[in-house]
Amino acid sequence: MERPAWAPRSIDITVPSVARIHDYYLGGSYNFEVDREAARKAMEFLPGLPKIMQANRAFMRRAVRFAVREGITQFLDIGSGIPTFGNVHEVAEAALPGARVMYVDHDPVAVAHSQAVLAGNENAGVVAADLRKPQEILSNPEVRSLIDRNRPVALLLVAILHFVEDADDPYGAVAELREALAPGSLLILTHASYEGIPLPPERAAGAVDVYNDIHNPLIMRSREEIARFFEGYDMVEPGLVAMPRWRPETEDPDDEDPFAFSGFAGVGRTA
Repeated sequence: MERPAWAPRSIDITVPSVARIHDYYLGGSYNFEVDREAARKAMEFLPGLPKIMQANRAFMRRAVRFAVREGITQFLDIGSGIPTFGNVHEVAEAALPGARVMYVDHDPVAVAHSQAVLAGNENAGVVAADLRKPQEILSNPEVRSLIDRNRPVALLLVAILHFVEDADDPYGAVAELREALAPGSLLILTHASYEGIPLPPERAAGAVDVYNDIHNPLIMRSREEIARFFEGYDMVEPGLVAMPRWRPETEDPDDEDPFAFSGFAGVGRTA
């Protein structure tokens, strides 16, 4: 397999990556045949995966604009993936010139692309780090230079927690990050769930198996389990809901594709 110029030498391009599979669902071009193959396999069971990802991105954009209206000027996006059109820094800067955005991801391709996209942007940066090690993120010099933890921050955990197994204590990681945030900070979160998927769970489980097979387990949690991530936060209206139902900008969100209602989205505020 030929290595494209944009692929860092350090990565194994024969192994699928969650970030590049996600990029493929969104119509991006930073993916390899091995990623496309895994994505197509997952879509055999869950054909609406691209629609789910699009609904996820649309929610993220609405939530970032909401954060700006609430006076938030800085954003910490953990598990940010490969930058595609309409990413956090673009949405935030369009709503508030000078907004600061720090991306964090542990995928080398995602980090390399983010560096290329953000070159010369003094208000946005990217670091390689893992959500499962919050202190590494919080103590990172680049994060500390861009994000002022004495002021409110919007923490984005969008489509990332379902890749953290219970054994790695995702609730502990989210609580640790919350403790480090100033009062008035926001948690912007989405999470996969069997609830809302317009297919029998055993059919959707086939797509989950594809992720397990590529050693990136996809953990489907219930609404109740997802709500636990918001402990210590006050939920912003309308609470934890299907993605299109969170502060929709269209007249009738129920007109959306049925797959868009898979999983949950919510925003919480620290007291």
